Amino acid sequence: MLGAKAAEQLGITGNQLASEPQVWIGDRWFSVIGILESNGLAQEMDRSALVGWDAAKTYLSFDGAPATIYERSTEAAVEDVQAVLPATVNPEAPDEVQVSRPSDVLAAKATTDAAFTALLLGLGAVSLLVGGVGVANTMIVSVLERRQEIGLRRALGATRRHILNQFLGEAVALSLLGGIAGAILGSIVTATFAIISSWPISIPLWAIAAGLVVTVVVGIIAGILPSARAARLAPTEALSI
Repeated sequence: MLGAKAAEQLGITGNQLASEPQVWIGDRWFSVIGILESNGLAQEMDRSALVGWDAAKTYLSFDGAPATIYERSTEAAVEDVQAVLPATVNPEAPDEVQVSRPSDVLAAKATTDAAFTALLLGLGAVSLLVGGVGVANTMIVSVLERRQEIGLRRALGATRRHILNQFLGEAVALSLLGGIAGAILGSIVTATFAIISSWPISIPLWAIAAGLVVTVVVGIIAGILPSARAARLAPTEALSI
């Protein structure tokens, strides 16, 4: 019997079982008679090849003492079964038997993944905050340096709304260009790391789109104050500088 991942890597499918395909284990060929369904609790079985007890002893130097035993119980009976397993497996030395629950491992893995995800989200939030402050600072400096331009436009008939829209549009454009550059750089780094690690390259388009949307929102928020300051400048005040 082959695990799901092992069969996939060997290119063996359920449709081929009728012809009993063979795989090389140890120093001989073994016929494949079945493929196990993927096991979420014991994923190592997905990459394993299971042979009969007698065949393992005869051909694979099995000494008759299994190192690992897998047992499946209903959820209500897990604790009772866990209590009697050591004495059942090794009556002479039950203390030498270690019993573990794969579900506990999965729970710990889920907790670790959640903590790692929260850490990444925190770093991303800090990066967005720094980027927003940078955009706001750039726009404020731009307003200070372009007061005469603002005053001239106001004197020629531009309303406060026109000035507000101009500088807010510049802030959004600045953020969007930064977001596009970041998305391209992030995709290149992700693809490079995947190639080096021999992983498939998977970059979801929704993540790139979400990143661009967030950058636009940050640009709007960061550009509101500088744009409002520019719109409040009176023509005479701006031209007199």
